[in-house]
Amino acid sequence: MPKIALLPGDGIGPEVTYAAVEVLKAADQVYGLNLEFEAFPFGGNAIDAHGEPFPEITQKGCLEADAILLGAIGGPKWDGVPRHLRAETGLLALRKAHGLYANLRPAKVLPGLEGLSPLKPEIARGVDVLVIRELTGGIYFGEPRGMSEAEGWNTERYSKPEVERIARVAFEAARKRRNQVCSVDKANVLEVGEFWRKTVDEVHQHYPEVALEHQYVDAMAMHLVTRPSRFDVVVTGNIFGDILSDLASVLPGSLGLLPSASLGEKTPLFEPVHGSAPDIAGKGIANPTAAILSAAMLLTHALNRPEVARQIEGAVAAALTTNPTPDLGGQASTQSFTQQVIAALHRVAA
Repeated sequence: MPKIALLPGDGIGPEVTYAAVEVLKAADQVYGLNLEFEAFPFGGNAIDAHGEPFPEITQKGCLEADAILLGAIGGPKWDGVPRHLRAETGLLALRKAHGLYANLRPAKVLPGLEGLSPLKPEIARGVDVLVIRELTGGIYFGEPRGMSEAEGWNTERYSKPEVERIARVAFEAARKRRNQVCSVDKANVLEVGEFWRKTVDEVHQHYPEVALEHQYVDAMAMHLVTRPSRFDVVVTGNIFGDILSDLASVLPGSLGLLPSASLGEKTPLFEPVHGSAPDIAGKGIANPTAAILSAAMLLTHALNRPEVARQIEGAVAAALTTNPTPDLGGQASTQSFTQQVIAALHRVAA
């Protein structure tokens, strides 16, 4: 029986997380997934209850689970706590504890919703890109690092195993999509970029059926807003991935549409890209789409049930084109939108 550790979090986190759970339970009834759920404190609520964002009970629960579904964490209430106790620090600790080195951020413009994108509809049409960001290496973690009165310094560093494993994730993902990978670096001026490119080329030899191209990060930023539909899987290092995944997240027109997955050595983590939005918490208007699609990614990447994930994605698309939540110009509440998705899911299965 697959165990799902729920970290509902703060703000709208519980609202969207339990909406996703309702959809998963509906899918369970139809497809016999035999899911088991248990919620744990994490983020700001854990600071209030346990004095730290990632308490021991949550650490144990996550390690014993088959997947982690996270809502959203943090908010102004906890901005004044010491850095080592902040909600975001707990998230970094969670990623580190589970060796989550690959962050997957899909950005898809659904048919009929091109008007939500800030791009012209003809440019936004057909966008379906998966940005894969290396999450535990690069300049954010490289040594030496420091700061003095006169200067500050960080080190961009990647080992061959780090590049090899993220490249394999990209090529394996492309095999299940459109067999195209674009690797992004700055090989023209950085030795680490030249090393990254050389290593990705070596891994590519084991995936001859997948087309590979390389782009410099500055050119890639331009391409993502001028011709995004031509890209399938984009793989890059930590700092470039941080920037490009946020850029790609704008393409569908709303953060409320964007799921993510973080994969690695232990329990995988799935979470919507959006924040905790405390200003609308409790009003029943939060868009649960990203959380529901994160649950679909959970089925694909943690439980190997991609066929069920596709049914959920189709049900979400149907609900979005029928009556979305207010942030997308519709009238649906969080709960009524969730029920639309569940109804669509049952119609497909009937």
